Amino acid sequence: MGILIDTNILIKAEKGTIVLDSYIEKRKDEDFFISVITASELLHGVWRAEDNAIQARRSAFVEAILSSIPVLSIDLPTARSHAQLWARLQSDGQMIGVHDSWIAASCINYGLLLVTDNTREFERVPGLQIEQWT
Repeated sequence: MGILIDTNILIKAEKGTIVLDSYIEKRKDEDFFISVITASELLHGVWRAEDNAIQARRSAFVEAILSSIPVLSIDLPTARSHAQLWARLQSDGQMIGVHDSWIAASCINYGLLLVTDNTREFERVPGLQIEQWT
């Protein structure tokens, strides 16, 4: 099974609160991915940096992630999964954040396990497989 790494895991890795390589090494026979949504959220963090030194450090981290972990695009099958998920969560009164719903839809569409520290949101998604690394 492939693994999609959620943004919050990568932020913790950038801050040094988890060692991403050690988690990946334990699962070296599996494929890892990030969502294009995660790429955008990480790049947003670069642009929000309060000073040039922080921006440079974040940028280096993000670019290393983007060059080493494949980024999944949002395609039509993912959009179909997202629309169905969105309708179901809305109907059940269990909405999650917009970005999180796209990440969940990517996992469902591609049959991926989601690694996240945000289990409170993602547990609402029927059929989504979640693993917490922190």
